[in-house]
Amino acid sequence: MGGFIWLPAVASILLSLVAWDGIGGIQQMRFVGLGNYADLLTIHPTFWRAIANGLIWLAGLGLVATPLGVLFAVLLDRRMRGSAFYESALYLPVVLSLALVGFIWQLQYAPEQGFLNQLLGRTTQGQLIDWLGDREINIWAALVAGGWRHVGYITLLYLAGLRSADPTLREAAAMDGATEWQAFRWVTLPVLRPVNVVIVVVTAIEALRAFDIPWVINRGQNGLELLSTIVANGLLGEATRVGYASAAATILLLLSVVPIALYLRRALRGDSGAA
Repeated sequence: MGGFIWLPAVASILLSLVAWDGIGGIQQMRFVGLGNYADLLTIHPTFWRAIANGLIWLAGLGLVATPLGVLFAVLLDRRMRGSAFYESALYLPVVLSLALVGFIWQLQYAPEQGFLNQLLGRTTQGQLIDWLGDREINIWAALVAGGWRHVGYITLLYLAGLRSADPTLREAAAMDGATEWQAFRWVTLPVLRPVNVVIVVVTAIEALRAFDIPWVINRGQNGLELLSTIVANGLLGEATRVGYASAAATILLLLSVVPIALYLRRALRGDSGAA
């Protein structure tokens, strides 16, 4: 934990206070204090675009993909015919790496031979839709790819919670005349509160650490900027700026602390209650 997590995190925070191109030792570093953060907030051309895209990613996963996953879990919990097939189909994207998911959807969005353009045809102007090249729509196209995988993950988590819940509670609600929605809203949902907390935290962390799909598409540029891609481009771009990239990584770390702290608070409170 110290060698692979805490030490690199502390080193990244310290590096965010210096100007360094990654070449040479400590003698090549120049202390600039909060200068890298000031440059990010005022000079960097895509920083605020990255923040906006991060919020879009969080809203897409939280308000669309997560409710879909919960809906599929509720439907599969009824053990309808073919439920094993549907469960496998929904979970299959979860076992794929996000980079591979990006490659798969890159093929679907291809202008000439992509499935979507083959299905939809051309626009009224006779042009093919450039799903990944148009900076006005490529963030939404990338979000669909990320949501495709996230839906299966949420379905798995919530389905496990539903099947571990006491079925007599829902039976009692049905005997009292509650509809399915009322039973879910007032009985099932409160019982699954620990699962709900985990899902909210997982969704927030997934949105914050989004990187693979935008990077595979176009290295996180031309409308797909995220804080994570700013970090990568600062380290791997033509002009290496370690301090600059470390400042972006530190901001991302601070944003990630919020959902992690909420999760730990909930987990520790649960352990105290069990004790």
